[in-house]
Amino acid sequence: HVQLVESGGGSVQGGGSLRLSCAVSGYTYSSKCMAWFRQVPGKEREGVARISSASGTTYYADSVKGRFTISQDNAKNTVYLQMNSLKPEDTAMYYCAANPWCPPGLAPRDFPIWGQGTQVTVS
Repeated sequence: HVQLVESGGGSVQGGGSLRLSCAVSGYTYSSKCMAWFRQVPGKEREGVARISSASGTTYYADSVKGRFTISQDNAKNTVYLQMNSLKPEDTAMYYCAANPWCPPGLAPRDFPIWGQGTQVTVS
């Protein structure tokens, strides 16, 4: 049974930085695809970034390119999202998600495994 647990959210002023962590337990994800999504109440869940655990290949939404970086530490079974130059519009609940393979895009429907989320607020 796979579990994803996010941490690292909080409140920060615009221009600041936060690093989110997603701890994966229940299986080794060396050949899995890990992603970050975010959602604001009343809006659809939006893909932020994904990484192939095997190759390290990354993919970013246009809205975060150049500001966010997704990375992984296979030894710790943890995926990170480094968020720099944060803007008020980055305020959302951030979710970690996993899939056995990386789809071409970043659609929530392609990721069956989800964490509970961590709130990020930028003022």
